[in-house]
Amino acid sequence: MKKTSVFQNGLIWFGAGVSLAEILTGTSFAPLGFARGFAAIVIGHVIGCALFFLAGLIGARSGKSAMETVKMSFGRRGGLFFAALNVLQLVGWTAIMIYDGALAAGSVFPAGHWVWCLVIGGLILLWILVGVTNLGWLNKLSMAALFLLTLALCRVIFSRGAYGGGLGEAMSFGGAVELAVAMPLSWLPLVSDYTREAEKPFQATLASAVVYGLVSTWMYAIGMGAAIFTGESDIAVIMVKAGLGLAALAILILSTVTTTFLDAWSAGISAESISPRLSGRWMAVGAALLGTAGAMLFPMDDITGFLYLIGSVFAPMIAIQIADFYLLRRDRSAGDFDGRNLVIWLIGFAAYRALMGVDLIVGCTLADMALTIGLCLLAEKLPGRRA
Repeated sequence: MKKTSVFQNGLIWFGAGVSLAEILTGTSFAPLGFARGFAAIVIGHVIGCALFFLAGLIGARSGKSAMETVKMSFGRRGGLFFAALNVLQLVGWTAIMIYDGALAAGSVFPAGHWVWCLVIGGLILLWILVGVTNLGWLNKLSMAALFLLTLALCRVIFSRGAYGGGLGEAMSFGGAVELAVAMPLSWLPLVSDYTREAEKPFQATLASAVVYGLVSTWMYAIGMGAAIFTGESDIAVIMVKAGLGLAALAILILSTVTTTFLDAWSAGISAESISPRLSGRWMAVGAALLGTAGAMLFPMDDITGFLYLIGSVFAPMIAIQIADFYLLRRDRSAGDFDGRNLVIWLIGFAAYRALMGVDLIVGCTLADMALTIGLCLLAEKLPGRRA
C-alpha cells in the first residue's frame, strides 16, 4: 500500500473542509450575531476536531480502515452493522453534496439541475478512477485554485460594511455549538480510511485534524458572514452579484467534487469491510452513481436532521472505540460479537436522542460521549469482564 505524506493528508482534508455544505450550514449561525456565532463555531470545532484526531489516530496506529477499527470494539460480525450504516450514510452524503452543488451551479449558469448533477457526478468519478494516492498535480492544482477563489469570496463578503440582518430561526448557543460539532463528527466514521496509510501516523493525523478544523471554521464563518453582512443566504447569488462569474462556478464545482469524492471513496472502503470480495474502487463508483441519481430525483434542501441522525449513531460508536483503544487497551476483533459494547452503544444512541432536547452549553455530543465512555469504564469493572 502506497504511504501518504503529512502534506498529502493535509491536502486531502483541506479539500474536505472547503465545502458548500459547510458554508450553507454556517448561515444558520447568523441570528446569534457575528461574535457569539463565531464563538459557537470555534468551540464546536475544537470539540469535533479533538474527536476527529482521536478517531483518526486509531486507524493511523493500527493501519486499519475506519470500519476495520470498529471491529476492534464490536467484533468481526458486530462491526458489519456499523459498516452497512456507514455505506448508507456516505451514499446519502454523496447525494446531498451533488444536489447542493448542482443547485448552486444552476444559480450561476442555468443549464438544468440534472445537467449539473451529471457534470459534478462525472468529475467525482474521475477523481475515484485516478485514486486518492495518485491525484498528484490534479489535487494540488485544485486546492490552490480553491484557496485563491475562496479568498476572493471572503473579500466580497467581509468588505461589506453594512449589517444586512441575519436570516433564519434563532437558536440557543448550545444548539449552535452542537451544529458546529456535527460537521467534524460526520467525518469520524471515515477519517481512518486516510490516516491508515500515513508515513508518520501522529503527525499526519494531527495535520489532518488541524487543517480540517481551520478550513471548516473558515467555511462556517463565510456562510455566517454572508447572511449577516449581505442579508443573503444563497452563496451562489452573492457571488453572481459580486461579479465573480466563472470563478464562482469554479468554487462551487471544485469544492463539491473534492469533498464528495471522500464520501464516495470511503463508501467503497466500508463495503470492503463488509466483504473482502467487493472491490472498494468499483463500490465507490457505484456510490457516486447512486448519489448522482438520488440528487437528480429527490429534494434535499434541509440536512440538519440528517446531521443529528449521524451524530446519534456514530458519536457513541466512536466513544466506545476511544475507551477501548486508549483507556482499556483491548481488542475484540477476534470474536464475532461484543454484546457488552453493543448494549452500551444502544444506551448511548438513546441518550443522544434524549439530550437533543436539553440545552447544554457545549452541545449534546460531548455529554453523550462522556456518558458512553463512563459506561465502558464502569462495565469493565463488573465481575468476570476482565477475563
